[in-house]
Amino acid sequence: MRDFPSCFGENGVQVADSSSSSAARNAQNLVACSYQCRLKGHCCLITLTWSKHMMGQGLSVGIDDSSNHCLCKVDVKPWLFSKRKGCKSLEAYSSKVDLYWDLSAAKFGSGPEPSEGFYVAVVVDKHIILLLGDMRKEALKKTNATLSTSSATFVGKREHIYGKKVFATKAQFFDGGQVHAVVIECDTTGVNDPCLLLRVDSKTVMQIKRLRWKFRGNHTILVDGLAVEVLWDVHDWLFASPGGDAVFMFKTCLSAEKLWSNQSSEPNSLPWSFSQRGERFLDSKCQGIGLSLILHAWKNE
Repeated sequence: MRDFPSCFGENGVQVADSSSSSAARNAQNLVACSYQCRLKGHCCLITLTWSKHMMGQGLSVGIDDSSNHCLCKVDVKPWLFSKRKGCKSLEAYSSKVDLYWDLSAAKFGSGPEPSEGFYVAVVVDKHIILLLGDMRKEALKKTNATLSTSSATFVGKREHIYGKKVFATKAQFFDGGQVHAVVIECDTTGVNDPCLLLRVDSKTVMQIKRLRWKFRGNHTILVDGLAVEVLWDVHDWLFASPGGDAVFMFKTCLSAEKLWSNQSSEPNSLPWSFSQRGERFLDSKCQGIGLSLILHAWKNE
């Protein structure tokens, strides 16, 4: 699988067989965030994939070039005591790239992504091009580097969420923007005519009836005064065996029309790439104020 960051399928966890829903939950509990940056004059994507396994949390970091080629990657296993903090050197474009992390005091919620007490820093030529976490002072001291004036920009996120009828998460729709509560509601058990509801900050912004006929589609909503394109594919919820996921994508971008340039005139049809269960959503060359958010929604039976 090659998802919106090019190394996503390699750094992330592959889709498990739907016949084992418990194994799927364990294997697919992940959050991946992509950041666009310039490295030695080249446009690149840095992708951090946080995963949660039976043994504990995990972290993978990969750097892609603009041609969706993985330049380098590293796996960190924070559940091993010796790996809770450290540094590793990588190479991209014949330059040294240093990855620093400290997860020794990290606090985790129900998901795989830490909420506080950590930092992750990517350093090139004594400049921090990406710094995540709330321990900024500690990161600056440890790396002995300065923050780059052209820091990386948040451009994409992929997350696995779980529920029976209601699926909730937090989301930003452009870099540095307000964090919104996003809720997807859909009851497909014993319902002849399921309905799909989407709420942002408790406000209903989308309602799709006759879902068996409209199991794939797209709709535009407004968030923070911006147009956000919402795409959905709930085929596996309705027609596949138990354990299948639904895929939702939220996209805000000044050049978003590129995504629809090959779409047919039928209003509820989708580009072929979307029907392939979420592959190749993000155009890494997209220049705009927005980002792409991909949600894989798994039903807890």
